[in-house]
Amino acid sequence: MSFAALKNNRTDLSKLVAQAQETSGTTNQRQSQDERFWQPTRDKAGNGYAVIRFLPGDAEAATPWIRYWDHAFKGPTGQWYIEKSLTSIGQQDPLSELNSKMWNSGIEADKGIVRQRKRNLRYVANVLIVSDPAEPSNEGQVKLYRFGKKIFDKIMDSMQPQFPDEAPVNPFDMWNGADFTVKIRKVEGYPNYDASAFKAPSAISADDGYLEEIYNKQYDLNEWTDPKNYKSYDELKSRLALVLGEQAPRTPKQTASLELDDSIPDFDAPKPQAAAAIPTAESAMDEDDTMSYFAKLAAED
Repeated sequence: MSFAALKNNRTDLSKLVAQAQETSGTTNQRQSQDERFWQPTRDKAGNGYAVIRFLPGDAEAATPWIRYWDHAFKGPTGQWYIEKSLTSIGQQDPLSELNSKMWNSGIEADKGIVRQRKRNLRYVANVLIVSDPAEPSNEGQVKLYRFGKKIFDKIMDSMQPQFPDEAPVNPFDMWNGADFTVKIRKVEGYPNYDASAFKAPSAISADDGYLEEIYNKQYDLNEWTDPKNYKSYDELKSRLALVLGEQAPRTPKQTASLELDDSIPDFDAPKPQAAAAIPTAESAMDEDDTMSYFAKLAAED
């Protein structure tokens, strides 16, 4: 859809909210090095600050964001399993199946292992970097931003305010949306995004020419919904077995073919269902920080 069509046929907010509710029932190192992605910089104290604007994405897409799941854990072999889950595209996933089997084994120790191997929910959207004091060169650029449920909940709150004196806002709208202030504080040793919030609604610019330029710079989000960008069930099963030490070590050539990519009890069932919170240390972090944390550990080994 063209920019002109976007302006004349803006997304009905009620439809966007309904789509979000439908797809959010459950409520890598390679990617962290992807220049398309932006992440807020944190200082030595663990604090960070930036202002971004969520963008509408492809006007023909159901939502201006995509979501997917991945797993990140270190196996008893010392190797890491950092892989996107096939449940993201509605397919069976070998680790999902193993998690479900272990959770229902009746052995409490199995549940502890499953918690460590649980899948993590990610969202990806296009954003305009409005202000980035730590990296001013990012300002004015269109980037991909990967975030977790905490920030997504703030997006939903802006579209579905809880109080009568608050008007619903579509934060992805280029004319009537709102800038988002990312504020990161270290709480109990982990990054915390609770202070982040949307500003008052405003247009990105009064210049439609500039807005169209921004619109055309957005990245295609279909990468995370296209099956060709996911490893097959057999590839993931083989990688999982290797990480868990359930088969003999592979040859260098075989290993090269299995390089890493980037709620309970059903865990990873393809159908979205409500997910229970799991009280682990990493659950205190935003999803993006969780993946960066695991990728860093993997790189250090």
